[in-house]
Amino acid sequence: MLHTRMLGLAGFLGVAVLATAGLREGRAQDEKDGYNLIYVPTPQNAVEKMLDMAKVTKSDVVFDLGCGDGRIVATAAKKFGAKGVGIDLNPPRIKEAHETLKKFGVGKLVEIRQGDALKVKDLSRATVICLYMLPEFMTKLEPIVKEKLKPGARIVAHDFPFPNWKADQTVEFEGIDDSGNRRELRLFLYTVKEKSE
Repeated sequence: MLHTRMLGLAGFLGVAVLATAGLREGRAQDEKDGYNLIYVPTPQNAVEKMLDMAKVTKSDVVFDLGCGDGRIVATAAKKFGAKGVGIDLNPPRIKEAHETLKKFGVGKLVEIRQGDALKVKDLSRATVICLYMLPEFMTKLEPIVKEKLKPGARIVAHDFPFPNWKADQTVEFEGIDDSGNRRELRLFLYTVKEKSE
């Protein structure tokens, strides 16, 4: 188990290094515009697993904080008929997310916004949050979601858990990225409880 986790971490670090190299080469415009952000998409099979773990239905409003190319909210809308909101700081990711909505044919169900994912004013609307963010972000987000989300809201995090909140469920999963590469990853499911709990 530890060996698998170490391989998963090594795989992530390898992907992060490749992503950083890709930013230097293929994302030069991002850097020119001041967005030197690591962007590693969640594998599509992991997106579907995350939405299944959250038991998404058409009555849900799925928020993706740091939405990248919008695949999580687009899949939630296409597969389940859920409404979605994707937020990302980086303008090229916003453009890609709008392209994804067109590809999936879900533009009427999903809203994409450019902005800080830690400063979402209407986060209380979310019944599901999916995200793939680094530990520093998860540390800052934890008290925000505990305060703003209604009881019963579900959060599924890819690879990086909240630091002080025990997950209801942890799943080790083999992700297959867009290039067909495989790596072990972990998914963490949290459910917001009543305040007294």
